[in-house]
Parts: sequence; C-alpha cells; structure tokens
Amino acid sequence: MAAKTTHYLNLISQIDMLYEDALALEKKFEGQVKKVHPRFKKSAKNLLHYLALRQHDIRELQESLSLIGLSSLGRAEGHVLASLSAVRGQLCQLAKCTPQHKELAVSFFENRKLLAKHTESLWGPLPEKRTTRIMVTFSSDLAKDYDLVVRMLKAGMNCARINCAHDNEKTWMAMIRNIRKAEKETGLACTILFDLMGPKLRTGELKAGPKVVAIHQIHNELGVPTSPATVWLTGSGEPAPIMADAVLPVEDSWVAQLQEGDKIKFTDTRGRKRTMAVIRKEKKGVVAHLLKTSYLVTGTELTVKNKTIADSTTQVGALPSIELPILLRKDDYLVLHRDPAPGEPARFDASGHILSPAFISCTLPAVFDQVKAGDPILFDDGAIEGIVEEVNPDKMLVKITFAKAKGSILRADKGINLPESNLHLRDLTEKDKADLRFVAKHADIVNLSFANHPVMVEALFAEIKKLKAKDLAVMLKIETKEGFKHLPHLLLSVMQTYPAGIMIARGDLAVECGWQRLAEVQEEILWLCEASHIPVVWATQVLETLAKKGRPSRAEITDAAMAQRADCVMLNKGPHIIEAISMLHDIMHRMQEHQHKKTSMLRSLHISELTTETAD
Repeated sequence: MAAKTTHYLNLISQIDMLYEDALALEKKFEGQVKKVHPRFKKSAKNLLHYLALRQHDIRELQESLSLIGLSSLGRAEGHVLASLSAVRGQLCQLAKCTPQHKELAVSFFENRKLLAKHTESLWGPLPEKRTTRIMVTFSSDLAKDYDLVVRMLKAGMNCARINCAHDNEKTWMAMIRNIRKAEKETGLACTILFDLMGPKLRTGELKAGPKVVAIHQIHNELGVPTSPATVWLTGSGEPAPIMADAVLPVEDSWVAQLQEGDKIKFTDTRGRKRTMAVIRKEKKGVVAHLLKTSYLVTGTELTVKNKTIADSTTQVGALPSIELPILLRKDDYLVLHRDPAPGEPARFDASGHILSPAFISCTLPAVFDQVKAGDPILFDDGAIEGIVEEVNPDKMLVKITFAKAKGSILRADKGINLPESNLHLRDLTEKDKADLRFVAKHADIVNLSFANHPVMVEALFAEIKKLKAKDLAVMLKIETKEGFKHLPHLLLSVMQTYPAGIMIARGDLAVECGWQRLAEVQEEILWLCEASHIPVVWATQVLETLAKKGRPSRAEITDAAMAQRADCVMLNKGPHIIEAISMLHDIMHRMQEHQHKKTSMLRSLHISELTTETAD
C-alpha cells in the first residue's frame, strides 16, 4: 500500500511541476497578455499554459494516469490548468492527502463557451443543423451569376472568400452586391472575407501567343468522344447560362437572328470544315454543340445556313491571347530574372540543341538578395522542383530536379516557394495597402496572407487604424514554414484585436514544410488554436475532385470528415460547387455526432443489431 501511495505522490509532484511551469510562462509573457483584447485575456493565458505543457514529454505520465483510470491530459487544450487541477484532486484522494485549490484561467465549462462566443463573433450565428461553417472561394463569374450565388447560400455556404490576388474592385463590388442581394432574398447570412495578396512570390508574365481558342469534345478514358463540346455565342459578354467549354464573342444583331436547330459552319485554323448546331436560344446569346475538335481565331468567319436570316455571315470577335507556357523537364535549366519583361520558353536550334534556356521573372525581386546557391526552390505548389545553382543581382539559375516524365508546364502567376531560404518578407506590400482601403469599407473579415511574423500583424493593425475600420475582423493565413514557426507569437499578436481567426493554408504549408509533415503540422495548428479559443479554417483542396469533376475520391471524403474538427471549412469553386457544398454539409452534420475537436462523442452506433441468432 505504501508503494502505491508513493507512486501517487510522485505523480502529484509531476502535476505540480507542470502547473508551476504553466504559471511561469504566463508570467514571462505578462506584457504580451496585457496587450490582448479583454475578451481574449483568459484565452491568451490558456495558450501560454498549453505551450508550457507541450514543452515537456509527458508520455510516461500519461500512461501512468491512464492505468489508474484518470485523465491522461490528452484533451487539455482548451482548459489546461483545470485539467491539471482535476487530475491532482483525484490523485490526492487516492494518496489520502489534502487537495489544494488551484487558480484556474479557464474552467472546463468556460472552454467551449469561449470558443463558441469567439466563433460567433467572427462568423455570426450557427448555421442550421451544423456547428462548422462552410466558406467558398469566389471566382470571377460570380460577379455576374447571381442565381448561382443564391443556390450556394441555400446549399449551405456561410462565408464568401474573395481573393485580392485576382480581379479588381469593380468585379469585387459586383460580387458583394450579389451576396448582399442573395442574403435578403434567402434570409440567410453570409460573411464576406477578403484575402490580401500578401508578399506572395509568384512567376511573372509570359509572352503572349496567338489569339486562339481550342474547343474539344468530351472523351472517355480510352480517348473516344462521348459527348459534344458546349459553346456559348454571345454579343454582349453575358456569362453562359450553363458550364460552357468555350465562349465566342459575335455581333449582337447576328446572334439575335439565330434559332434552335440552326447550323453554323466555319473552317478552323487547320483548314478543317466544322459545324455547330444551335440547341438553345437565350436572351443574350445561344448555346451550340460542336462534335469535333476545332481551333478558332479572332476573325474566323461563321456562316449560318438559314434562308430566313438576312445577314448570314459574321466573324468571331476579339479573343484573348493565349500565353506561351514553359515546358520543363528534369535536368532542364530555368532562369529567374529581375526584369519584369514577359518570360519565354527555351529556344533550340534545328538539331534540337538549346540556344537559350527558358526564363521568367518573379513578383518580388527582393528575394534575389536573400537566396543563395544550393537552396531548394519549388514552383506551382510543388509540381516542379529545382535547386538554385547560381545567384547574381539580376538573375538566378535554377536546375530542375523534379518534373513529370513528359515534362511539366509552368505558367504565369504560379507560386514560388523557397522553403530553406531565410526570406524576410515582413512588410505589407503597396498592393495590400491599396486593396485594404476597399476591403475596410466592404468586408467583414480581412485575411492576411503569408503571415509569418508579428511585425506584419502590427503593420496591418496600423493600416486598419488609419482607415478607422473598427469593425473589421482579422484572420491570419498560415502558409509558410516561418509562419508556422512563429505561430504562438502570431496568435498573441492577432489576439490584440477582436474577433480574430486563423486559416490553415495546407497547399503552401505542404510545399514549405514537406508533404510528409503536413498532417503533423496541421494537427499542431489545430491544437494551438483550440488552446487559444480562436476559430480556425481548414483550407485547400477540400472535396476538390467533386467540385471540379462531379465525383469525390475516397481520400477526399475522409479529409472532409477530419475537417469537421475545425470551425470552418473552405471549398474552392468548380462546376459542381453546389454538390460539393451539399456533401460537405452532410458529412459535417454526421461527424459532429461523433467528434468535437479531439474528443470522441460516444453516441449509440447505428450498426446491425445484435440478436440471439447466429449471423448468416
């Protein structure tokens, strides 16, 4: 019996050490805690307690506690001192010693209340039948497609994300008007979040190619055509009423004459004679089917075979130029240069020998002073990998170390990651400051992309203060190795305002930290956010295949189920976005019956009933 008592007293001693270390770290950061918003005071203290706890390896202590039927502290994130105190009280009863009443920053009951309150302050009231919000990234067409915005709201969208890296203020304003109008029509609330572009390192422009559009019919896995291509012909720039494979600008008066069943003939750039059949007439254009692959350029002549039409011929209007992408293979060289001139593919002589390597600019020339030879470099979310071989003030030479077997395409405006380079990109860009003037007037939340240091957060606060945008909530997008490293400091910094949130941008994080570490990294971010009672967004490629192709992969279903532990899940728009929102709603509604954060909810299982009969 004495041995057991000694064991219990030893466990109490370990608990006391953890408790004292938690208070000591709180004391160390007392100045930081004083700066946080009053509504985040308790949460900031609990974050520091959790960080102190996780500075220790307590696996042996956990096993010892578990063997005697006590909490193993595995779910202490939201109430660290309360968990330690509860375990200590139980150990004191077993050791028959007098328990001590300890100071608690957050009680068991306060934990969920604080997170729920902070989440509601950020995103508004809970949606019906669901505790996790759904965010959807808006694309340009939603500035005009009001009906789709309404359908997205009805399907379960709670937050609209608009990315300042794309489009312009006119398009953003049109999106906002559609959202607010849809809110009034449906009676459903939708928070508007704007992503500032941040110091994102991207590829620059590419040399413009011909003004041509390639239209392909749908093929199956064997390359056999299964259905025609859908073409939208319009004279007013009106968005297609359905998902179209191509849009052809034509004269208003000509397209207004067309009727269902009309045949439109043309000769494509290769001299192939082609025919489109009008299958549907709309107010601002017609929908046509095209059965064979065709290439059309600005000025291609279209002729309709209908004797009742006075003006039977027109020309395709101005088409946008296609860019000339760069094809890169393993062991190829690519030159990154400061000069913003459009990039070009490699040039070869008649024998196939390279005359000059491919080159392209990057959006932040300052990195040329911070990168050194031997640093790894990745393009397009890690689809292309390389090593920096030479660096000088005007350019750097990159040797490609990974690409697809047949080569990988590099286009303009694709991400560049330098995970091992010591980059100091901590200032708000001039674009961010300019965009923030618009965002401050119209958004509910501003998301700071590539947040990597508290200095960036302070700079954002200073700009918001200048703009007197007191009601603008702030979210930090964690997507770099440096941002992950500084996450505790970033959390304490963003907690100076209220409300606030964190987004886990898993795409760039995977590239920066390594694919094999992504699961570990996103778990740690979830834990720290739960300790801070700060709502967190699970972002990047959730149900991506479903949204784009209409059918999810098995891995995506599991990923969506795991995402329920976050407070909001982000979808990227695609042709099947309504199906994606609906499925995500259903998955999260089901999973919330089984899981709350890390805690399993043991409801009765809906499985086959046990009977006295032997199973067949």
